[in-house]
Amino acid sequence: MLLQVEALAYGYGDRIVGSGVSFDVAAGEVLCLLGPNGGGKTTLFKTMLGLLPARAGRIRLDGSDLGRLSRTEIARAMAAVSQAHAAYFPFTVREMVVMGRASRLGPFAAPGRADMAAAERALATLGIGHLAGAVYTEISGGERQLALIARALSGEPRFLIMDEPTASLDFGNQARVLGQIRRLARAGIAVLFSTHDPGHALLCADRVIALHDGRLAACGPAAETVTPALLRQIYGVDVVVAPVPGIAAPICAPVID
Repeated sequence: MLLQVEALAYGYGDRIVGSGVSFDVAAGEVLCLLGPNGGGKTTLFKTMLGLLPARAGRIRLDGSDLGRLSRTEIARAMAAVSQAHAAYFPFTVREMVVMGRASRLGPFAAPGRADMAAAERALATLGIGHLAGAVYTEISGGERQLALIARALSGEPRFLIMDEPTASLDFGNQARVLGQIRRLARAGIAVLFSTHDPGHALLCADRVIALHDGRLAACGPAAETVTPALLRQIYGVDVVVAPVPGIAAPICAPVID
């Protein structure tokens, strides 16, 4: 396994947000994290990235304890993608993407040919090479999200953590980002992403983990784990999970009174 989380407790200061959380992620696998707002998903991600100390338990990266690795070692192995945002400075998309090479550069070093080549490869992988010279602040939300993924990929990580990558995107751009997640996994990258839409888990995740009240409520194959009972437990609403002819993954729909 590329990454293993063992009996992890995490939180801020004196507040424990979650505890007893265990799961693993393998190379080439997509793991989806489900949970309600305020359920600790982002805090868990920050702990896995080494930005917050684990309160108990252990995180292993390629068998090594995360707490014993340097920030550079972690950054070279793992990359994070936040929700799409509007930047304040008019960097080009190429400049934004090459920033993902920071972990590969020495202090005060400028990107060289190898770094620019890595950025161009990442842009091509995401299918946005034509946007390289565009101003990041002037492209669409979906294009910005793809640029953020390209920035993470330019650092050549083996593990990618994505915090609600489809949030605030329109229907088409959600589909494009989910498609890219599957393609990244096929290229051998381990992907962990969070979402509030269980349908997204069914569409592109191999396995699903669900958080409820700071505990792991479920962990297993997506088709077996995303059930009406689980969704009722973690979101507090009745949900129908039903197959649709001609579509490989079932759909999820809340029951509205």
